Amino acid sequence: MADAMPAVILRAGVPAQNALLFHRIRFRVGDPAAIIDFPGGESVLILRAIEMDRARTVARATAVHCPEDFPPSGGLSGDREIATAQAVAECLRRRGVQGVRTDRALAALYTHELARAGIAVTCDPWLGVLERRAKDDQEIAWLREAQAMTEEVIRWACGIVVRSVAAGSGELRHDGAVLTSERLRRMIDVYLLERGYDNPESIVAGGPVGADCHHRGTGPLRTGEPIIIDIYPRHRATGYNGDCTRTVVHGAVPEAVARMHAAVVEAKAAAIRVTRAGVTGEAVHAAAADVIRARGFAMGMPPVDAPATWCGMVHGTGHGIGLDVHEPPLLDRAGPPLVVGDALTIEPGLYCRAVGGVRVEDMVIVTGDGCMNLNSLPEGLTGWA
Repeated sequence: MADAMPAVILRAGVPAQNALLFHRIRFRVGDPAAIIDFPGGESVLILRAIEMDRARTVARATAVHCPEDFPPSGGLSGDREIATAQAVAECLRRRGVQGVRTDRALAALYTHELARAGIAVTCDPWLGVLERRAKDDQEIAWLREAQAMTEEVIRWACGIVVRSVAAGSGELRHDGAVLTSERLRRMIDVYLLERGYDNPESIVAGGPVGADCHHRGTGPLRTGEPIIIDIYPRHRATGYNGDCTRTVVHGAVPEAVARMHAAVVEAKAAAIRVTRAGVTGEAVHAAAADVIRARGFAMGMPPVDAPATWCGMVHGTGHGIGLDVHEPPLLDRAGPPLVVGDALTIEPGLYCRAVGGVRVEDMVIVTGDGCMNLNSLPEGLTGWA
């Protein structure tokens, strides 16, 4: 019979960087912190002294302390992270705790200090994961807010593309200058910064460059080519992310692109139809894959000797989203059963080196009998003016 997991739970790190820790305490600071959960509902938060007053008001903990409250016999280190780990070990030692359970994000420094104090550490890889997946009403509101802003900037960026003027060479020009992937990304960055969002480098990938599904895009954007615009900003105040993709074409839409787009939109709809609690992420992916294959396209990575005309879907159908842009569960092979409150992207795509890429992405919230789609943005390749 396997040994039982320790009853005392430890999470530690920098809340501004460690989403598992932030989700537990709901208090964002840029310095080391640790939360110890004891049986019976008692929880001890340890962090810098200057943060204690705010933490007592905001953080989810029954008691708030600083490292100076738990100095080891040799004194605290002058390094904040080491001092926090030392204080955690001393707090647990004083309580007579012999072992703790922790999550996948705990730094080795804490394990080192706990070992020095004779306290065993057991890693529970799934600790906190289901809790983060099952978004509460507040988290859903924050995701809805972030997705609304993401849609706003997608609509704005697609409008810039379609209102641009094509030069004789086919290059797009906006306000008298060539519209490049790099230039449009900078414009997106500024748009979001002015509205309180951090923006990891967006994808603005036109033409054959877009055949690499994660290529950020480079060089001039051109008329008559598919342009993938994928934006995933983080709201500075809440820490929650949006994520939306649309594909836009300036001018006439090539027949091959129209075929790819129709298949992707149909695949997205099929995946959304089967999304509900209890269905696996693998089943959602299979629903999208069935449409892709039925439309005559491939699934999986292309053969090494595939011609430039090979066209297929090379990635999963989506992923979880929240405090991180990519978090469990995956909508792919071996994807786990979905739970109520899962926030997911549904984003099938098709990629062809001779043409480029097409991807369309929505965000949904899983319910018991289906899902709520947080998107209202059009799906079309044109009509963005």
